[in-house]
Amino acid sequence: MAQENPLWGEERIANELLVKLNIRVSPRTVRKYMPKAPPGQPRGDQRWSTFLKNPAKVILACDFFIAVTATFRMLYVFVVIEHGSRRLKHVAITAHPSANWTLQQLREVVGEDSSNRYLLHDRDNIFAKHLDESIKALGLSILKSPPRSPKANSICERVVGTLRRECLDWLIPMTESHLREILKCWVAHYNGGRPHSSLGPNVPGPPNTVATSARPSNFRHRLGEGVAVRSNPVLGGLHHEYSVVPAIA
Repeated sequence: MAQENPLWGEERIANELLVKLNIRVSPRTVRKYMPKAPPGQPRGDQRWSTFLKNPAKVILACDFFIAVTATFRMLYVFVVIEHGSRRLKHVAITAHPSANWTLQQLREVVGEDSSNRYLLHDRDNIFAKHLDESIKALGLSILKSPPRSPKANSICERVVGTLRRECLDWLIPMTESHLREILKCWVAHYNGGRPHSSLGPNVPGPPNTVATSARPSNFRHRLGEGVAVRSNPVLGGLHHEYSVVPAIA
């Protein structure tokens, strides 16, 4: 109980044992068998990472990163991701980012879904005071990551790294419109075709391909009868999405 519930103390555990399991022990006895925290470690209450996991379904996180075209033009990419589903909800590109432009992008995201309650961003100057006030007026609370702590916004930082490693490190955008088409294709693959280990594994959004109703196989490592595997290239063959389809007779 102590390991599964780090917020519980010895008295709470003793009461839980008595009321739920009909085991009568004193809090002093419980404290004797509770695991001891390693020296130098913080107390076992809720940490920042735990806090982010609790209301993950209602948290949005956003961040900027830079992309460079073949003509060495610097473009800024703004991404918004939903913590619970890991779905990329919005990706936008601009050569001249500003607080007003960022606010408009966030309005588009918040306006389409009223289930979100928190917005997490860093302390960049572009997230101006009037931007936060406008977002609060839409019903969201602002969570600012601590200074120089990118891990506090780890989910958004991770998707930016994934986007670089799986897309932009292999493709050179020629123009802003070309970059927009690349990201549009990759975001569709990320949301509907790329399995995520943190989801089970599963895909964040509705899958791009629907599994066919095939005869189940008696073996875990074999397909059922009458089906075949179809491969769909993504971004010119940089990635592929696989699905099961009826076999051609």
